[in-house]
Amino acid sequence: MNWQEVIAEVWPRVRQKHLWPELSMPVVDEIDTPVAMRMHDKQITLSAESCRTLAEHLPAETVVEALLDHGVSHYTRCPWDFATHLQLYASAKAELGRKSLAKLATDAFINVVANTSCVKDLPTPIPDIYRYLGGGALEGALTALYTSIWGINLDGSGDPALVRRLARIPYLDRQQWTHSLRRFARLLQPLFENEMRQRQPNPLALGRHGLDSYSQEEALQGLQAFAQHVPDIEQFREVIGDFTEDLSRLGLGAGRGRRKTVDADVLYYMQLAQTYHLPVQRLPMSRSGTLEPYSHVPWEASKPVQDIDLWTSFGKLLPGVSQTWVRREGVTFGQREGTPDCLVMLDSSGSMTNPREHLSFAVLGAGCAVEAYLRREATIAVYNFSDAHADGKSVLPFSADRQAIYHGLCEYHGGGTSLKLQDIETLRRSASSPVPDLLLITDMQITNLEEVMSYLIGIEGRITVIHIGENNAIDRFRHVTCQHPRLQMYGVQDRRDIPQIVLGQVKQYFTTTLPRSSQPTSTSFRI
Repeated sequence: MNWQEVIAEVWPRVRQKHLWPELSMPVVDEIDTPVAMRMHDKQITLSAESCRTLAEHLPAETVVEALLDHGVSHYTRCPWDFATHLQLYASAKAELGRKSLAKLATDAFINVVANTSCVKDLPTPIPDIYRYLGGGALEGALTALYTSIWGINLDGSGDPALVRRLARIPYLDRQQWTHSLRRFARLLQPLFENEMRQRQPNPLALGRHGLDSYSQEEALQGLQAFAQHVPDIEQFREVIGDFTEDLSRLGLGAGRGRRKTVDADVLYYMQLAQTYHLPVQRLPMSRSGTLEPYSHVPWEASKPVQDIDLWTSFGKLLPGVSQTWVRREGVTFGQREGTPDCLVMLDSSGSMTNPREHLSFAVLGAGCAVEAYLRREATIAVYNFSDAHADGKSVLPFSADRQAIYHGLCEYHGGGTSLKLQDIETLRRSASSPVPDLLLITDMQITNLEEVMSYLIGIEGRITVIHIGENNAIDRFRHVTCQHPRLQMYGVQDRRDIPQIVLGQVKQYFTTTLPRSSQPTSTSFRI
């Protein structure tokens, strides 16, 4: 039997009834499941062995159409995308606790939804193949469930009381999928455990859906949506940890060589931060004070000859032929056009939230700022500190490596809080932009706060300060720096406060540049 010819004959009919989904021509191969749907290249693959086995009972066209309907339904109905797949698995894991059981429950639920939506909406031979799939107690219970909800006798074997309870679940209500999956997993948990004990999966069972079938772009979008959906970082870490190998195959791991690892905490903040779009103010324009050539106009005899451009005048001094320059006053963006690089100073002392245990608004706010500068092709340096004088710090030089930057942000030192200003000045001087922006994120419980305030007041560049919480030290900092023209403060108590931040905002801009120095310069501010 030439199965590829059968597919070529059946495929147009399948596409038509599914409203012409954008899928490649299906192929036949030796795979360990009857049908596989690869989301990243939209390729359906049928198992040659499964096709031959089912063709002993059904016409070849019926077998192929049923398997294709099943594969297309996974693409058009469930799981639909990477984020939905993760959310369904997270619900199963929360109910069952074990990775193996959660994967089995998720696969079974996805199959029930995909098959049922197809049977309810379209003419399909999917019910025909379920009469011959066979299998153990789990497949028997699912076949009995199909008999109940499809209204077609498929000779399934299952506890009638269990089937009645399963049949009450609203499988086609997408809004209730996560809740429905928990009920589904709870009812079938004994059968899932029995299936895992036997360790002999039915070769004809329609199941097993891995995350590595998605593309890297789909995975990144799904992780971003999933990071917003989960209630805390612990659940994100637990779910992502179960799919480390799949995500590494998608190129989302860190490190070198074949065995790349996935840092779930870094991935969480990286994806969550990209949902916020903080504005970065461009450097304000100022007049350069010099006249510069701008455009050409024909020379007239009454105009001076020193502005004649000989190259465009053909070496001639003739009115109407010679070209003279029109000059305008130049403009500049301070010392560098565009967005400066940014030095992020992040407090990771004991009074701050550990970003690897709970959601840290400090790290999330820093991540949002990082994304804003990276989108504008600026580089980022990270100074993560607790008691810097006792080596409680980690320093990342200016870089555009997003993975390395987030690793620097997620470091947690604990302990006291002090900054080593010489380190900061050394970092600032290493920036490619003449005057980098500075972002300080802290709860302001800094032992050398007076020294830090003097330093910030005396340096060049724009300064954004994000404070976590409210206390007397923050009030003191705000009082001292309230008149500083290049320093802005924002308080973050909740995620909703983050979009209010404007990076690099100034009250006014100095017409003269402050001298660069590692020591604070004299200013009109009093501390």
